[in-house]
Amino acid sequence: MRLYYRGPDAMVTSEHFVHRTPTTTRAFLIRDLRDVCITSVEDPGTPAVAALAAMAVMLVAAIPLGKLSPLYAVGFLGLSGFGLATAALLRRSRPRTWMLHAIYHGQSVELYASRDARVFNQVSRALRRAIEDVRPPSSWDDFAAA
Repeated sequence: MRLYYRGPDAMVTSEHFVHRTPTTTRAFLIRDLRDVCITSVEDPGTPAVAALAAMAVMLVAAIPLGKLSPLYAVGFLGLSGFGLATAALLRRSRPRTWMLHAIYHGQSVELYASRDARVFNQVSRALRRAIEDVRPPSSWDDFAAA
């Protein structure tokens, strides 16, 4: 049995893919995995509706300042716009959750999920190698002598 990857939460061998969580351990036979694919999900955060509402509140708050002095209103809108831009940049830098999905015995399953892109890539590469080594060539013509 060949070992492709061994880590604290996953192990990939030539025969099994094992995913360990604090509560469960799930094992899958490599030869029974079909349609393995990678997906990613962005963690839920502040929706766009909340950002629009914040902009509306800033505009409503700037109206009384504009009556006092237009310079105050412009300064307030500039600072609040800077705050919104900073919030948008922080929202974009949030970590994504990467997932491996497959069909196993006719059912769609989640094989593995991680926020650490480096570890996820190591696990997915090991699984890809294990699948390639287990499956026979697609055509016997590859073995034909020239």
